[in-house]
Amino acid sequence: MNRRALGRLLTASLSLALLALAPVVRAADEAPDALIKRVSSEVLDSIKSDQAVKTGDMSKVLALVDGKIMPNVNFTRMTAAAVGRSWRQATPEQKTRLQDEFKTLLIRTYSGALSQVKDQTLNVKPLRAAPADTEVVVRTEVLGRGDPIQLDYRMEKTATGWKIYDLNVLGIWLVETYRTQFAQEINAKGVDGLIASLAQRNKSNGGDSKPNAADKKP
Repeated sequence: MNRRALGRLLTASLSLALLALAPVVRAADEAPDALIKRVSSEVLDSIKSDQAVKTGDMSKVLALVDGKIMPNVNFTRMTAAAVGRSWRQATPEQKTRLQDEFKTLLIRTYSGALSQVKDQTLNVKPLRAAPADTEVVVRTEVLGRGDPIQLDYRMEKTATGWKIYDLNVLGIWLVETYRTQFAQEINAKGVDGLIASLAQRNKSNGGDSKPNAADKKP
């Protein structure tokens, strides 16, 4: 192969590599408030355009959450923070079960809210953070027919971009609320007892797309 042909091949290969890396670079460089605005808009648009999601179809809800939300969440950190000190003593299998059951609980508990989405929009407030910060709080409010709903996100900077690890609805941080509940379960029955309790709650809600009265609040 002559030098000119080799040069063209290398140029073409480099171009393809840059195209493949472009989404990763954009995700890593995206500001935390911009990320929240983009993902929230995509989720709201999906809910409004998919009648199955609006009526609480769990398979559709799971697909929406897995496709749009979970890639932007450090769910391991979220679960570890909710479980508290016992997370460090949990086995790898227990940690996997805890994450799976906690994720299902959150989706089932809040899926009923998706059916209420109609003309809501999200207002992202100005970010109060320094360029070197690696943890920030992105403050937003959901605007609709009633009073604005406070919705804030704790986020951390990772090698692949900003990730959510906690959220605040109307002044209540989700992880802190669940940590209190989980601590009571662990003190009474241990980590396996907590897993069994979460699995039972999820099983009880499995046939119903709407959360039970006991699960309407974290």
